[in-house]
Amino acid sequence: MRAVTVGAALEDAAARSKAFLHDGDGTITFAEFDELTDRVAAGLLARGVSRGDRIGLLGLNTPQWLAAFFGAARIGAVVVPLNVRYRERELSYMLGQSGARMVISLDAVPDFDFAAFYRSSQIPAVSFGAGFDELTVTPPDPAVLAAARGAVEPSDPLMILYTSGTTGRPKGAVITHRSILASASAQADHFGMSEDDVLLGHLPFNHVGGITCTIMSALRSGGSVALLPAFSPDAALRAVERHRVTFLGAVPTMYVLMLGRPDFADHDVSYVRLCMAGGSNVEPALADAIRQGFPGAPLYGLYGLSESSGACVLSPLDDDPETVSRTLGAIIGDFEARVVGPDGAALPPGETGELQIRGACVTAGYWDMPSETAEVFLSDGWLATGDMVAMEPDGHLVLRGRKKEMYIQGGFNVYPVEIENVLTTHPKVAMAAGIGIPDEVLGEVGRFYVVPRPDAEPPTTEELTSYCRDRLADYKVPRQFVITPDVPVTPVGKIHKALLKERDS
Repeated sequence: MRAVTVGAALEDAAARSKAFLHDGDGTITFAEFDELTDRVAAGLLARGVSRGDRIGLLGLNTPQWLAAFFGAARIGAVVVPLNVRYRERELSYMLGQSGARMVISLDAVPDFDFAAFYRSSQIPAVSFGAGFDELTVTPPDPAVLAAARGAVEPSDPLMILYTSGTTGRPKGAVITHRSILASASAQADHFGMSEDDVLLGHLPFNHVGGITCTIMSALRSGGSVALLPAFSPDAALRAVERHRVTFLGAVPTMYVLMLGRPDFADHDVSYVRLCMAGGSNVEPALADAIRQGFPGAPLYGLYGLSESSGACVLSPLDDDPETVSRTLGAIIGDFEARVVGPDGAALPPGETGELQIRGACVTAGYWDMPSETAEVFLSDGWLATGDMVAMEPDGHLVLRGRKKEMYIQGGFNVYPVEIENVLTTHPKVAMAAGIGIPDEVLGEVGRFYVVPRPDAEPPTTEELTSYCRDRLADYKVPRQFVITPDVPVTPVGKIHKALLKERDS
């Protein structure tokens, strides 16, 4: 496929007279969605938004969210996708660090008033907010819109996707038009996706699993997407049956929840031709359960990260079940993978080192973080993933561990240092240290060791949970706390995480 922008890719798809989005009882064709995108683009232009401007976007998985995303992309604006689970601390940082000048957002969710937050926030760059409906009332001026569309380049930033960092400061991966389409196209080609495929759109769109592996891969292949505003196992199964979903991508936790429903067998899942699992390795027992639950659908693994714009490693189609459970898969498309040692030299097959990826899928670094960018995005085009793997002679990659301390709780990446930084602001906490531990349902959960301040009563688990819930997205809230008089430290005084893990083993 030719290198194009996201807006041009949608324009190409609009020539297909078929459905793109299934939204409840309604269906939106590619052509109808293309027209809606033009109206949103015109509304943004009328508000002074131009190429390179950053726009915060917060909402559920709806046609409106997608129209705002594609409308911004069409004129070269840069989307800062935000999770509805984010709260003041995260929203303030991401909108401020990105220099967003506008937010398109839900007004509120049951436990948080976003509109009130935007009105009261001290973020200087965000001069105004907007709801989706306000953006569609301006009729497009063909000449103005054409000029804005024509100025967008494949190398332009498309979105700044924040991923928590090991320093505790979230880093904004700069995904470009070229990089997201490269990942999506490689995935679509690898799996032979076509306009006959229907994907389930339940993974959040502010994550590469939702926007790249689902929406963009459907766009590139001509398939359609059955939208779910948010995941629930019951709604997912009903959508799979109702819309005859053929391509089911989910994190292992979601499969556990769907298969665990007592009425699972009552749903017709016979149209599913392929199951894909990303986020973490699929344990053999769960892999067997998925194959039994979706008997017409082989299971394949996916490895990707924000910095690779989405999928870069997938299970080869001829992998047997044992290989799918044992490995991450192999590099796809024309991307490259290598395993390096501490000195940066490539290692031979079978030896464990850091996985590095190179190719058009690699993003353009971290937004306004030159030192962090230089550490991860190397001068010769390689992306240092921080994951420790061994490469087998045939190219399969076996995950050995994480160079970073990140753990994956219910499919969401969580970095302990971010939670530690919150916990240590509690008046009763002197020190905090977190690790990920295995969990049968969520894959991994956070266990945090808390050392109380000597001049205060020890905090309770309930106090700490409430404190974190008020300051963090709910998937980051630790599931376990251990109140302890001390934690192991290294000779230079740093918390010794390896000894903490040994304590739990």
